Amino acid sequence: MRIRNAVPLILALLAAPSFCSTKLMVTVTEQKTGRPVEDLKAQDFSVLDDRTARQVESVEVASGLVDIMLLLDTSLVGGMVQPLASNLIAQLQEKEQMAIVSFHSSADLIQDFTSSKQLLAAAINGVKYGNTPHVLDSLYAAIGDGFQISAFRRVVLLLTTGLEGPSRVTERDVVRLARKNTVSIFPIYVVGSERSLFEQLARQTGGASFRVTDMKRAGMGQPGPVILGALRKHYVVTISGNFEPSERLKVTVNRPDKLSASAMPVD
Repeated sequence: MRIRNAVPLILALLAAPSFCSTKLMVTVTEQKTGRPVEDLKAQDFSVLDDRTARQVESVEVASGLVDIMLLLDTSLVGGMVQPLASNLIAQLQEKEQMAIVSFHSSADLIQDFTSSKQLLAAAINGVKYGNTPHVLDSLYAAIGDGFQISAFRRVVLLLTTGLEGPSRVTERDVVRLARKNTVSIFPIYVVGSERSLFEQLARQTGGASFRVTDMKRAGMGQPGPVILGALRKHYVVTISGNFEPSERLKVTVNRPDKLSASAMPVD
């Protein structure tokens, strides 16, 4: 009799809705200035996953230190971005670390992770320029091997003139590896020929893209403080349902402002 009475209760428990949820790390910036946007609420976000609308349960503002891998364009035209590299190094906070990888037709580690701005500056000043830039190949190599030990949020700062050569790997390969290793990509570029590529890399990995000429037109001065500020600030967006977000995950902000939003699934 006791077992018979327990059956309806067990069936009811099995049929009860699950309260599991999925978390996303979301970065939101102003399109022209690159400034991080920090006053958004749950109702401001819309989430589509493979064209399926997902309910946003809650939103929390988060900030913290970062571990940065700086991919420095050292192709034939890469010299124009070197002054910006020095400005980015100057923004490092205590305990934050940066590594520097130079890239052209290949990627080479020229300074391992360190908090020493002197060592980082020396690495920048010692680079030699040449060959065609292979952005996607370099990103893939850096993300795959570069973050074996990391205490804070993992980010790649892709500092490039904006040109891409004939890479062997695809954008999809880079995004998949970045999501697997929880690495966000933040492209910083000068010319706009590969703008859509850079925006997609950022959008699908929880990063943000920065066009230096747009920031200058907006009167931003040196872009380093704004860029590092965007790296350190994001939202934790909780959405209903325990599922694996697809490669078509898209987060938008329901505001008239021109904002860019990106998302990275997190455990």
